[in-house]
Amino acid sequence: MSKESLLHSALNAETDKLLGCIHCGLCLPACPTYLQLGNENDSPRGRIYLMRAVAEGRLAANSERFSRHIDLCLGCRACETACPAGVRYGFLLEAARETVLAHEAKKSTGLQKKMLAFGLRHIFPNPKRLRMAFRVMRALRNSWVINFALTYRLMRLVSSKADFALSLLMSSKPIWSDNSRSMIHGDKGGKTRPVALFSGCVMDGLFTHANDATLRVLAANDCRLGDVHGQTCCGALHAHAGEIDLARLLARRNINAFEHYLNSGTDPQNPPVIIINAAGCGALLKEYGELLKDDPHYSERARQFSEHVRDITEFLAQSEIRRGAEIKERVTFDAPCHLYHAQRVMTAPQRLLDAIPGLEYIPLEGMQDCCGGAGIYNLSEPEMSERLLSDKISKIKATGANILLTANPGCQMQLGAGARISQIDCRVAHIVELLDESYRRAGYYSPTKSTSEAPHPI
Repeated sequence: MSKESLLHSALNAETDKLLGCIHCGLCLPACPTYLQLGNENDSPRGRIYLMRAVAEGRLAANSERFSRHIDLCLGCRACETACPAGVRYGFLLEAARETVLAHEAKKSTGLQKKMLAFGLRHIFPNPKRLRMAFRVMRALRNSWVINFALTYRLMRLVSSKADFALSLLMSSKPIWSDNSRSMIHGDKGGKTRPVALFSGCVMDGLFTHANDATLRVLAANDCRLGDVHGQTCCGALHAHAGEIDLARLLARRNINAFEHYLNSGTDPQNPPVIIINAAGCGALLKEYGELLKDDPHYSERARQFSEHVRDITEFLAQSEIRRGAEIKERVTFDAPCHLYHAQRVMTAPQRLLDAIPGLEYIPLEGMQDCCGGAGIYNLSEPEMSERLLSDKISKIKATGANILLTANPGCQMQLGAGARISQIDCRVAHIVELLDESYRRAGYYSPTKSTSEAPHPI
Protein backbone atom coordinates (compact mmCIF):
# COMPACT_ATOMS: atom_id res chain seq x y z
CA MET A 1 0.00 0.00 0.00
CA SER A 2 1.41 3.41 -0.94
CA LYS A 3 1.80 6.16 1.64
CA GLU A 4 -0.90 8.18 -0.13
CA SER A 5 -3.18 5.15 0.26
CA LEU A 6 -2.36 4.99 3.98
CA LEU A 7 -3.39 8.61 4.33
CA HIS A 8 -6.52 7.95 2.29
CA SER A 9 -7.38 5.01 4.60
CA ALA A 10 -6.88 7.15 7.68
CA LEU A 11 -9.20 9.81 6.28
CA ASN A 12 -11.79 7.20 5.31
CA ALA A 13 -11.76 5.91 8.89
CA GLU A 14 -12.87 9.38 9.96
CA THR A 15 -15.39 9.91 7.15
CA ASP A 16 -18.47 10.17 9.36
CA LYS A 17 -16.89 12.72 11.67
CA LEU A 18 -15.34 14.69 8.84
CA LEU A 19 -18.70 14.89 7.10
CA GLY A 20 -20.20 15.95 10.42
CA CYS A 21 -17.90 18.96 10.48
CA ILE A 22 -19.88 22.13 9.78
CA HIS A 23 -16.70 24.19 9.22
CA CYS A 24 -17.66 26.23 12.27
CA GLY A 25 -14.08 27.33 12.87
CA LEU A 26 -14.18 26.63 16.62
CA CYS A 27 -10.80 24.96 16.22
CA LEU A 28 -9.18 28.18 14.97
CA PRO A 29 -8.90 30.06 18.30
CA ALA A 30 -7.66 26.83 19.93
CA CYS A 31 -4.80 26.36 17.44
CA PRO A 32 -1.46 27.88 18.54
CA THR A 33 0.03 28.12 15.05
CA TYR A 34 -3.09 29.73 13.57
CA LEU A 35 -3.14 32.29 16.39
CA GLN A 36 0.51 33.11 15.72
CA LEU A 37 0.36 33.21 11.92
CA GLY A 38 -3.28 33.85 10.99
CA ASN A 39 -2.93 31.45 8.04
CA GLU A 40 -5.85 29.09 7.40
CA ASN A 41 -3.39 26.46 6.14
CA ASP A 42 -1.82 26.48 9.61
CA SER A 43 -5.11 25.66 11.31
CA PRO A 44 -6.59 22.18 11.88
CA ARG A 45 -9.34 22.85 9.35
CA GLY A 46 -6.84 24.03 6.76
CA ARG A 47 -4.49 21.10 7.31
CA ILE A 48 -7.37 18.65 6.91
CA TYR A 49 -8.19 20.29 3.57
CA LEU A 50 -4.57 19.74 2.52
CA MET A 51 -4.67 16.10 3.67
CA ARG A 52 -7.83 15.47 1.67
CA ALA A 53 -6.24 17.10 -1.37
CA VAL A 54 -3.28 14.71 -1.14
CA ALA A 55 -5.46 11.66 -0.52
CA GLU A 56 -7.64 12.56 -3.51
CA GLY A 57 -4.69 13.27 -5.79
CA ARG A 58 -5.28 17.02 -6.10
CA LEU A 59 -2.04 17.92 -4.30
CA ALA A 60 1.34 16.19 -4.49
CA ALA A 61 2.43 14.60 -1.22
CA ASN A 62 5.99 15.75 -1.84
CA SER A 63 4.99 19.39 -2.30
CA GLU A 64 6.61 21.95 -0.03
CA ARG A 65 3.20 23.47 0.60
CA PHE A 66 1.89 20.25 2.13
CA SER A 67 4.95 19.23 4.16
CA ARG A 68 5.61 22.70 5.58
CA HIS A 69 2.13 23.15 7.03
CA ILE A 70 2.10 19.60 8.40
CA ASP A 71 5.57 20.03 9.95
CA LEU A 72 4.56 23.26 11.63
CA CYS A 73 1.69 21.62 13.53
CA LEU A 74 2.49 21.04 17.22
CA GLY A 75 0.18 18.05 17.51
CA CYS A 76 -1.16 19.53 20.76
CA ARG A 77 -4.68 18.32 19.94
CA ALA A 78 -6.35 21.38 21.44
CA CYS A 79 -8.53 21.31 18.32
CA GLU A 80 -9.97 17.97 19.45
CA THR A 81 -11.18 19.53 22.69
CA ALA A 82 -12.75 22.42 20.78
CA CYS A 83 -14.30 20.36 17.95
CA PRO A 84 -18.06 19.75 18.40
CA ALA A 85 -17.97 17.03 15.72
CA GLY A 86 -15.34 14.96 17.54
CA VAL A 87 -12.83 14.80 14.67
CA ARG A 88 -9.78 12.85 15.88
CA TYR A 89 -7.24 15.15 14.35
CA GLY A 90 -4.26 13.53 16.08
CA PHE A 91 -4.60 10.29 14.13
CA LEU A 92 -4.94 12.18 10.86
CA LEU A 93 -1.83 14.22 11.62
CA GLU A 94 0.26 11.12 12.31
CA ALA A 95 -0.88 9.55 9.03
CA ALA A 96 -0.01 12.79 7.20
CA ARG A 97 3.43 12.87 8.78
CA GLU A 98 4.03 9.26 7.78
CA THR A 99 3.25 10.35 4.22
CA VAL A 100 5.60 13.35 4.43
CA LEU A 101 8.34 11.19 5.92
CA ALA A 102 8.15 8.70 3.05
CA HIS A 103 8.79 11.48 0.53
CA GLU A 104 11.46 13.23 2.60
CA ALA A 105 13.45 9.99 2.52
CA LYS A 106 13.79 10.53 -1.23
CA LYS A 107 15.14 14.06 -1.00
CA SER A 108 17.82 15.84 0.96
CA THR A 109 16.79 17.36 4.31
CA GLY A 110 18.59 19.58 6.80
CA LEU A 111 21.24 18.30 9.19
CA GLN A 112 19.05 18.92 12.21
CA LYS A 113 16.21 16.78 10.80
CA LYS A 114 18.66 14.04 9.87
CA MET A 115 20.08 13.98 13.40
CA LEU A 116 16.62 13.82 14.98
CA ALA A 117 15.60 11.04 12.59
CA PHE A 118 18.79 9.12 13.40
CA GLY A 119 18.04 9.35 17.12
CA LEU A 120 14.47 8.13 16.69
CA ARG A 121 15.46 5.23 14.42
CA HIS A 122 18.74 4.05 15.88
CA ILE A 123 18.95 5.17 19.52
CA PHE A 124 15.49 5.20 21.13
CA PRO A 125 14.53 1.67 19.97
CA ASN A 126 17.86 0.27 21.25
CA PRO A 127 17.94 0.09 25.09
CA LYS A 128 21.76 -0.14 25.34
CA ARG A 129 22.34 2.86 23.07
CA LEU A 130 19.61 4.80 24.85
CA ARG A 131 21.13 4.15 28.27
CA MET A 132 24.50 5.30 26.97
CA ALA A 133 22.98 8.47 25.48
CA PHE A 134 21.30 9.36 28.77
CA ARG A 135 24.50 8.60 30.67
CA VAL A 136 26.27 11.21 28.54
CA MET A 137 23.42 13.69 29.07
CA ARG A 138 23.53 13.23 32.84
CA ALA A 139 27.31 13.77 32.81
CA LEU A 140 26.80 17.04 30.92
CA ARG A 141 24.00 18.07 33.24
CA ASN A 142 26.17 17.49 36.32
CA SER A 143 29.31 19.05 34.88
CA TRP A 144 30.51 22.09 36.83
CA VAL A 145 31.85 23.59 33.61
CA ILE A 146 28.40 23.53 31.97
CA ASN A 147 26.76 24.82 35.14
CA PHE A 148 29.26 27.66 35.37
CA ALA A 149 28.79 28.59 31.70
CA LEU A 150 25.01 28.67 32.03
CA THR A 151 25.02 30.50 35.36
CA TYR A 152 27.11 33.31 33.93
CA ARG A 153 25.36 33.17 30.53
CA LEU A 154 28.59 32.36 28.73
CA MET A 155 26.92 29.87 26.38
CA ARG A 156 25.02 32.71 24.70
CA LEU A 157 28.35 34.03 23.48
CA VAL A 158 28.86 30.72 21.68
CA SER A 159 25.35 30.03 20.37
CA SER A 160 21.83 30.87 21.50
CA LYS A 161 20.69 27.44 20.28
CA ALA A 162 23.38 25.71 22.35
CA ASP A 163 22.41 27.83 25.34
CA PHE A 164 18.76 26.78 24.97
CA ALA A 165 19.58 23.09 24.40
CA LEU A 166 21.71 22.96 27.55
CA SER A 167 19.06 24.90 29.47
CA LEU A 168 16.58 22.18 28.48
CA LEU A 169 18.93 19.58 29.90
CA MET A 170 19.58 21.50 33.13
CA SER A 171 15.84 21.77 33.70
CA SER A 172 15.69 18.01 34.28
CA LYS A 173 17.44 18.43 37.63
CA PRO A 174 15.32 17.94 40.79
CA ILE A 175 14.52 21.03 42.84
CA TRP A 176 14.38 18.98 46.06
CA SER A 177 16.99 16.48 47.15
CA ASP A 178 15.56 13.00 47.70
CA ASN A 179 18.62 11.56 49.45
CA SER A 180 16.90 11.59 52.84
CA ARG A 181 13.80 9.68 51.84
CA SER A 182 13.23 6.11 50.87
CA MET A 183 10.15 4.15 51.82
CA ILE A 184 7.01 4.41 53.86
CA HIS A 185 6.23 4.65 57.58
CA GLY A 186 2.78 3.62 58.81
CA ASP A 187 0.65 3.35 55.70
CA LYS A 188 -3.15 3.53 55.68
CA GLY A 189 -3.47 -0.24 55.95
CA GLY A 190 -2.61 -3.26 53.84
CA LYS A 191 -1.30 -2.60 50.37
CA THR A 192 -4.42 -3.41 48.38
CA ARG A 193 -4.18 -1.63 45.01
CA PRO A 194 -1.83 -3.38 42.54
CA VAL A 195 0.09 -0.88 40.42
CA ALA A 196 3.17 -0.91 38.18
CA LEU A 197 4.94 2.21 36.95
CA PHE A 198 5.63 2.62 33.26
CA SER A 199 9.14 3.97 33.75
CA GLY A 200 9.54 5.45 30.25
CA CYS A 201 12.79 6.40 28.54
CA VAL A 202 13.23 10.14 29.20
CA MET A 203 11.67 9.77 32.65
CA ASP A 204 13.96 6.86 33.47
CA GLY A 205 17.03 8.51 31.93
CA LEU A 206 16.71 12.11 33.14
CA PHE A 207 13.87 12.21 35.66
CA THR A 208 14.65 9.23 37.89
CA HIS A 209 13.84 11.45 40.88
CA ALA A 210 10.28 11.93 39.56
CA ASN A 211 9.86 8.19 39.02
CA ASP A 212 11.12 7.53 42.55
CA ALA A 213 8.76 10.18 43.92
CA THR A 214 5.88 8.52 42.04
CA LEU A 215 6.64 5.13 43.59
CA ARG A 216 6.85 6.60 47.10
CA VAL A 217 3.59 8.51 46.71
CA LEU A 218 1.83 5.40 45.40
CA ALA A 219 3.11 3.31 48.30
CA ALA A 220 1.93 5.98 50.73
CA ASN A 221 -1.53 5.78 49.16
CA ASP A 222 -2.23 2.13 49.78
CA CYS A 223 -0.67 0.69 46.60
CA ARG A 224 1.19 -2.57 46.13
CA LEU A 225 4.07 -1.86 43.76
CA GLY A 226 4.97 -4.19 40.92
CA ASP A 227 8.21 -4.00 38.95
CA VAL A 228 7.80 -4.91 35.28
CA HIS A 229 11.00 -5.79 33.44
CA GLY A 230 11.54 -5.45 29.69
CA GLN A 231 9.83 -2.07 29.29
CA THR A 232 11.04 0.20 26.52
CA CYS A 233 10.31 3.60 24.96
CA CYS A 234 6.55 4.03 24.47
CA GLY A 235 6.89 5.18 20.84
CA ALA A 236 5.13 8.54 21.27
CA LEU A 237 7.96 10.57 19.75
CA HIS A 238 8.02 8.18 16.81
CA ALA A 239 4.27 8.37 16.22
CA HIS A 240 4.31 12.18 16.35
CA ALA A 241 7.18 12.25 13.84
CA GLY A 242 5.45 9.88 11.39
CA GLU A 243 7.62 6.85 12.28
CA ILE A 244 4.48 4.76 12.75
CA ASP A 245 6.09 1.37 12.10
CA LEU A 246 8.67 2.00 14.82
CA ALA A 247 5.93 3.16 17.18
CA ARG A 248 4.09 -0.12 16.58
CA LEU A 249 7.27 -2.13 17.18
CA LEU A 250 7.82 -0.43 20.53
CA ALA A 251 4.16 -0.85 21.46
CA ARG A 252 4.39 -4.60 20.89
CA ARG A 253 7.48 -4.80 23.11
CA ASN A 254 5.68 -3.02 25.95
CA ILE A 255 2.56 -5.14 25.62
CA ASN A 256 4.75 -8.26 25.85
CA ALA A 257 6.55 -6.87 28.90
CA PHE A 258 3.36 -6.04 30.84
CA GLU A 259 1.28 -9.06 29.83
CA HIS A 260 2.24 -11.26 32.79
CA TYR A 261 1.62 -8.42 35.24
CA LEU A 262 -1.80 -7.64 33.76
CA ASN A 263 -2.79 -11.32 33.81
CA SER A 264 -1.71 -11.69 37.44
CA GLY A 265 -4.73 -9.81 38.76
CA THR A 266 -7.19 -12.13 40.50
CA ASP A 267 -9.73 -9.59 41.79
CA PRO A 268 -11.95 -8.19 39.02
CA GLN A 269 -13.01 -5.40 41.39
CA ASN A 270 -9.38 -4.38 41.90
CA PRO A 271 -7.57 -4.92 38.57
CA PRO A 272 -3.86 -4.15 38.14
CA VAL A 273 -3.11 -0.62 36.95
CA ILE A 274 -0.30 0.73 34.77
CA ILE A 275 0.70 4.11 36.16
CA ILE A 276 2.20 6.75 33.89
CA ASN A 277 3.66 10.10 35.00
CA ALA A 278 4.53 11.47 31.54
CA ALA A 279 1.51 12.92 29.74
CA GLY A 280 2.84 12.40 26.21
CA CYS A 281 3.62 8.75 26.88
CA GLY A 282 0.29 8.22 28.62
CA ALA A 283 -1.68 9.52 25.64
CA LEU A 284 -0.10 6.97 23.30
CA LEU A 285 -0.26 4.10 25.82
CA LYS A 286 -4.01 4.71 26.05
CA GLU A 287 -4.17 4.58 22.23
CA TYR A 288 -2.20 1.36 21.68
CA GLY A 289 -5.50 -0.27 20.76
CA GLU A 290 -5.92 2.20 17.90
CA LEU A 291 -2.25 2.00 16.91
CA LEU A 292 -2.38 -1.80 16.55
CA LYS A 293 -6.00 -2.22 15.50
CA ASP A 294 -4.99 -3.88 12.20
CA ASP A 295 -2.54 -6.33 13.81
CA PRO A 296 -4.36 -9.67 14.24
CA HIS A 297 -1.90 -10.84 16.91
CA TYR A 298 -1.95 -7.68 19.01
CA SER A 299 -5.18 -5.75 18.38
CA GLU A 300 -7.12 -7.25 21.30
CA ARG A 301 -4.08 -7.40 23.58
CA ALA A 302 -3.35 -3.73 22.82
CA ARG A 303 -6.92 -2.75 23.61
CA GLN A 304 -6.79 -4.55 26.95
CA PHE A 305 -3.39 -3.02 27.75
CA SER A 306 -4.74 0.50 27.16
CA GLU A 307 -7.71 -0.08 29.45
CA HIS A 308 -5.32 -0.48 32.40
CA VAL A 309 -3.35 2.76 31.86
CA ARG A 310 -3.88 5.70 34.23
CA ASP A 311 -2.01 8.95 34.68
CA ILE A 312 -0.70 9.31 38.24
CA THR A 313 -2.89 12.37 38.88
CA GLU A 314 -5.95 10.66 37.41
CA PHE A 315 -5.37 7.53 39.51
CA LEU A 316 -4.82 9.31 42.82
CA ALA A 317 -7.78 11.65 42.30
CA GLN A 318 -10.16 8.68 41.96
CA SER A 319 -10.00 8.04 45.72
CA GLU A 320 -9.09 9.89 48.89
CA ILE A 321 -5.51 11.15 48.70
CA ARG A 322 -3.39 10.94 51.82
CA ARG A 323 -2.73 14.44 53.15
CA GLY A 324 0.80 15.65 53.62
CA ALA A 325 2.52 18.31 55.68
CA GLU A 326 2.24 22.03 55.17
CA ILE A 327 4.20 23.69 52.37
CA LYS A 328 3.97 27.46 52.25
CA GLU A 329 4.66 28.24 48.62
CA ARG A 330 2.89 30.12 45.85
CA VAL A 331 2.38 27.63 43.04
CA THR A 332 0.75 27.45 39.64
CA PHE A 333 0.12 24.57 37.24
CA ASP A 334 0.61 24.30 33.50
CA ALA A 335 -1.40 21.46 31.95
CA PRO A 336 0.48 19.35 29.39
CA CYS A 337 -1.44 19.21 26.11
CA HIS A 338 -1.48 15.42 26.04
CA LEU A 339 -2.86 15.26 29.56
CA TYR A 340 -5.54 17.92 29.08
CA HIS A 341 -6.53 17.50 25.43
CA ALA A 342 -5.55 13.93 24.50
CA GLN A 343 -6.28 12.13 27.78
CA ARG A 344 -8.94 14.64 28.90
CA VAL A 345 -7.54 14.63 32.45
CA MET A 346 -8.46 18.22 33.26
CA THR A 347 -9.06 18.63 37.01
CA ALA A 348 -7.24 15.73 38.68
CA PRO A 349 -3.92 17.61 39.16
CA GLN A 350 -5.67 20.25 41.26
CA ARG A 351 -7.06 17.46 43.47
CA LEU A 352 -3.48 16.49 44.32
CA LEU A 353 -2.74 20.06 45.38
CA ASP A 354 -5.72 19.94 47.77
CA ALA A 355 -3.80 17.28 49.73
CA ILE A 356 -1.01 19.75 50.56
CA PRO A 357 -1.88 22.28 53.29
CA GLY A 358 -0.45 25.77 53.12
CA LEU A 359 -0.18 26.12 49.35
CA GLU A 360 -1.27 29.31 47.66
CA TYR A 361 -2.50 28.11 44.28
CA ILE A 362 -2.69 30.74 41.53
CA PRO A 363 -4.52 29.62 38.36
CA LEU A 364 -2.45 30.13 35.21
CA GLU A 365 -4.14 31.94 32.34
CA GLY A 366 -4.19 29.60 29.34
CA MET A 367 -2.82 26.67 31.36
CA GLN A 368 -4.15 24.32 28.66
CA ASP A 369 -2.29 26.12 25.85
CA CYS A 370 0.84 24.53 24.39
CA CYS A 371 4.19 25.76 25.75
CA GLY A 372 5.95 24.95 22.46
CA GLY A 373 7.82 21.87 23.69
CA ALA A 374 5.67 19.28 21.89
CA GLY A 375 8.10 16.37 22.00
CA ILE A 376 11.04 17.41 19.82
CA TYR A 377 9.21 20.37 18.23
CA ASN A 378 11.41 22.83 20.14
CA LEU A 379 14.39 21.34 18.29
CA SER A 380 12.79 20.89 14.86
CA GLU A 381 10.82 24.18 14.80
CA PRO A 382 12.74 26.48 17.18
CA GLU A 383 11.30 29.79 15.95
CA MET A 384 7.64 28.92 16.48
CA SER A 385 8.49 27.11 19.71
CA GLU A 386 10.22 30.23 21.04
CA ARG A 387 7.21 32.41 20.24
CA LEU A 388 4.87 30.12 22.13
CA LEU A 389 7.26 29.76 25.05
CA SER A 390 7.63 33.54 25.34
CA ASP A 391 3.83 33.92 25.61
CA LYS A 392 3.68 31.18 28.24
CA ILE A 393 6.53 32.60 30.33
CA SER A 394 4.91 36.04 30.42
CA LYS A 395 1.71 34.50 31.81
CA ILE A 396 3.66 32.46 34.37
CA LYS A 397 5.47 35.61 35.48
CA ALA A 398 2.11 37.34 35.96
CA THR A 399 1.05 34.76 38.56
CA GLY A 400 3.97 35.61 40.83
CA ALA A 401 4.37 31.89 41.55
CA ASN A 402 7.74 30.67 42.75
CA ILE A 403 6.99 27.04 41.82
CA LEU A 404 5.55 26.02 38.45
CA LEU A 405 4.14 22.51 38.33
CA THR A 406 3.53 20.32 35.29
CA ALA A 407 3.15 16.61 34.52
CA ASN A 408 5.30 15.85 31.48
CA PRO A 409 9.10 15.79 31.07
CA GLY A 410 9.18 17.67 27.76
CA CYS A 411 7.01 20.46 29.20
CA GLN A 412 9.13 20.58 32.34
CA MET A 413 12.33 21.00 30.31
CA GLN A 414 10.77 23.56 27.97
CA LEU A 415 9.32 25.64 30.80
CA GLY A 416 12.44 25.29 32.91
CA ALA A 417 14.60 26.50 30.03
CA GLY A 418 12.25 29.42 29.45
CA ALA A 419 12.33 30.40 33.12
CA ARG A 420 16.12 30.14 33.21
CA ILE A 421 16.70 32.21 30.05
CA SER A 422 14.08 34.79 31.06
CA GLN A 423 15.63 34.92 34.55
CA ILE A 424 12.33 34.70 36.41
CA ASP A 425 12.37 33.45 39.99
CA CYS A 426 10.29 30.33 39.41
CA ARG A 427 11.37 26.71 39.82
CA VAL A 428 9.75 23.99 37.72
CA ALA A 429 8.83 20.53 39.01
CA HIS A 430 6.60 17.55 38.32
CA ILE A 431 3.43 17.84 40.39
CA VAL A 432 4.01 14.48 42.07
CA GLU A 433 7.38 15.75 43.34
CA LEU A 434 5.59 18.44 45.36
CA LEU A 435 3.27 15.86 46.92
CA ASP A 436 6.30 13.67 47.64
CA GLU A 437 8.06 16.59 49.38
CA SER A 438 4.94 17.20 51.48
CA TYR A 439 4.95 13.53 52.51
CA ARG A 440 8.63 13.73 53.43
CA ARG A 441 7.97 16.69 55.69
CA ALA A 442 5.10 14.76 57.27
CA GLY A 443 7.54 12.02 58.24
CA TYR A 444 6.04 9.30 56.06
CA TYR A 445 9.39 8.16 54.72
CA SER A 446 12.26 6.25 56.24
CA PRO A 447 15.91 7.04 55.36
CA THR A 448 16.58 3.30 55.33
CA LYS A 449 15.22 1.37 52.37
CA SER A 450 12.85 -1.42 53.37
CA THR A 451 12.78 -4.34 50.97
CA SER A 452 9.20 -5.07 52.02
CA GLU A 453 8.15 -1.74 50.51
CA ALA A 454 10.21 -2.05 47.33
CA PRO A 455 8.47 -2.90 44.05
CA HIS A 456 7.78 -6.59 43.71
CA PRO A 457 9.31 -8.13 40.54
CA ILE A 458 6.72 -9.37 38.06
